[in-house]
Amino acid sequence: MTPTPSPYWVVSADMGYGHQRAVHPFEQRAYNGVLDAANIPGVTDAERKRWQRYLKLYEFLSRAKGLPLIGKQLFGLLDRMLHIPSAYPMRNLSRSTFQVDMLDKEIRRGLGSGVVTTISSQWLPLLTSFYVPAIAADLAGYEPIYTIICDADLNRVWVAKEPWESRINYFAPCGKAAQRLKQYGVPEERIFLTGFPLHEDLLGGRDLSVLRHDLGIRLRMLDPLGRFRATMGASVERFLGEYAFGEPPANRVLTVTYAVGGAGAQRELGADLMRSFAPRLNEGTMRLVLVAGTRADVRDYFEEQRREILSPDANVHVMHAPSLDAYFREFNAVIRETDILWTKPSELSFYTGLGLPIIMAPTIGSQEKFNRKWLREVGSGMRQENPNHATEWMFDLMANGRFADMAWLGFLRARKMGTYHIQDVIDQGTFTKSDNPLHR
Repeated sequence: MTPTPSPYWVVSADMGYGHQRAVHPFEQRAYNGVLDAANIPGVTDAERKRWQRYLKLYEFLSRAKGLPLIGKQLFGLLDRMLHIPSAYPMRNLSRSTFQVDMLDKEIRRGLGSGVVTTISSQWLPLLTSFYVPAIAADLAGYEPIYTIICDADLNRVWVAKEPWESRINYFAPCGKAAQRLKQYGVPEERIFLTGFPLHEDLLGGRDLSVLRHDLGIRLRMLDPLGRFRATMGASVERFLGEYAFGEPPANRVLTVTYAVGGAGAQRELGADLMRSFAPRLNEGTMRLVLVAGTRADVRDYFEEQRREILSPDANVHVMHAPSLDAYFREFNAVIRETDILWTKPSELSFYTGLGLPIIMAPTIGSQEKFNRKWLREVGSGMRQENPNHATEWMFDLMANGRFADMAWLGFLRARKMGTYHIQDVIDQGTFTKSDNPLHR
């Protein structure tokens, strides 16, 4: 009889969807459920208010770029706080920075103390997707600590002030993030190049049965003239096997999903896409999913624009959920039937490992610029062209097999086994490395 896997503390932070999305695959192993650092049982009212101020400031600055006159200046404050230096020339970047010193002072004044109080009640491994819980627990002498990096590159604030004395282990989503952690002084034995954790609902187990099934259908949808299949068909059949170029369901049409970030920025792009795709949406030859997440204001905006732009029976779905858990579950269901993902290059960039081509909206923050660079290097992402003419350039590229190419490159080059590799490291101290796209 297989023993029941041991649980561990799972802690995130309400600072955009990325941090919560990264820990959602581990909900079944989470002791007392996935916990929010700002609302964890041991948090004081004073600490909770400090977290709330940080969140409000983050959301305000994230949306500030669109404000007239002062928007760019306000957003510049956030961008400077999150700035990530160039990786080259290779150099030692372990020296403390202003942000690191400021965080160290805040933690010593009580930020993260609720996390420390709570996890100290039951000594289990700590898995977190935000730097504050990890560094606060580290300073308190807690271990083992595991931190999920949510972007292709990261600011120095993610690493302890004196990394050579820290006990924090890091899960890197890609080679660039692992390389940066070394520059920041993290010992190599504490860096695990696992890939970003994707939910098992999207994978189907370690054999990736769900992923291969969905990708086989997606490649058929993205290659209407068969140009991709003519050149890459043998490669697809090798890795997808029986699922290669699967037959789509009778009611399946090309589906584009546009996802807005947690701060609700760039919602106007959803209206632009409805206008551009209006003829196809009205006649039902394509489908547009507008992801509002948990934000009722974004949902209401999308619904209002839909009524103004499209016919009542247009093939548009506005996705909104009342809670994060419900949102992530519904989003996973949407992704399985998505052919092209349109979003700013956030943590969703790593969903390209599912075989998703990504059209990138403008970046918000330094880390998204590095995500954009990573996607372009992988070959599975492209910057959006004029969204008002998307119905022209997008379908031209699809006819040439370009989006099928992007989907396949994302599957081959991006890691998709992060969830299983992370579980293996926590349970066994290591994971099996492989260059095979089905095992990495």
